[in-house]
Amino acid sequence: MFPSRYWREIPQRYRLEAGKCNKCGYIAFPPRLICPVCKGREFGTIKLKDEGELLTYTVIHVGPSAFSDQTPYALGIIKLDDGVNITAQLADVDINQIKTGARYRIEFRKLISAGHSGIHAYGYKCVPAR
Repeated sequence: MFPSRYWREIPQRYRLEAGKCNKCGYIAFPPRLICPVCKGREFGTIKLKDEGELLTYTVIHVGPSAFSDQTPYALGIIKLDDGVNITAQLADVDINQIKTGARYRIEFRKLISAGHSGIHAYGYKCVPAR
């Protein structure tokens, strides 16, 4: 991961900030410059809900080198309560017990340690809602 890219993505990674089109209300995550629905260019900033329903998932058995020590792990698409779909790693769950339709909550977690200097990259993962 490049430090400059990581720095630009901090509002989305740390605070789950999305853009809401002032013209039609479309919520874009990550934020966009142009609304894909109405082509509007003015967005307000909103914070996304932190819970939602698991729509689908896959289990990764052979992951990229940065995640090889975590295999097998699950990635899921969660439809948040405000209608936005996000893709995230499913954590704190037995991969044999995952069910679509289950409720998940977003948590801030360490994702990887990148590069030779071991810079820690943080972001969100989803855990079963209690």
